[in-house]
Amino acid sequence: MLTVGLTGGIGAGKSEVSRLLVEHGAHLVDADKIAREVVEPGTPGLAAVVEAFGESVLADDGSLDRARLGEIVFADPERRAVLNGIIHPLVGERSAELQREAPADGVVVHDVPLLAENGLAELYDLVIVVDVAPETQVDRLVRLRGMGEEEARARMGAQAGREERLAVADLVIDNDVPLDVLRARVGEVWGELEARAARGY
Repeated sequence: MLTVGLTGGIGAGKSEVSRLLVEHGAHLVDADKIAREVVEPGTPGLAAVVEAFGESVLADDGSLDRARLGEIVFADPERRAVLNGIIHPLVGERSAELQREAPADGVVVHDVPLLAENGLAELYDLVIVVDVAPETQVDRLVRLRGMGEEEARARMGAQAGREERLAVADLVIDNDVPLDVLRARVGEVWGELEARAARGY
């Protein structure tokens, strides 16, 4: 089994790359999706978040108000560290479970937004970084996600910088390109992943 850490800054198009890799046959472990699952109503994760941050982070229906929690932690690195200390172990446990379910000769792609920030590169056989220019990130966040430019830059500022991400990359996928070019590049990368899996990395 070849384990791959896939990362990229917010707005880089990492989800599109992971979707294309799944089309080729990758087994996807999506850290963002798992992070939502571990704080669903009734979970120990949600109880721990409420204990740490108070009832104000709950929506009227008892679910986590992610926007409210985001306002709290994005402005305060210490509070963000508290949240990460709750969420990351839970995500790690579930990710390991999903990886164990994949075929022994498969390629398991872990979609991990904060891979560089949290020093997780060593957990994977190799790391792929989806790379775009910072201005592309801002444009996509404003145009596609409806953020203001100031909010977009603040979100980017809470993550690792471009150079920090590229420093942990074994392979880079440039996503400042048209979709057909991206598809072709992902196809090339998939071929390399299969070859590495076949020869034991």
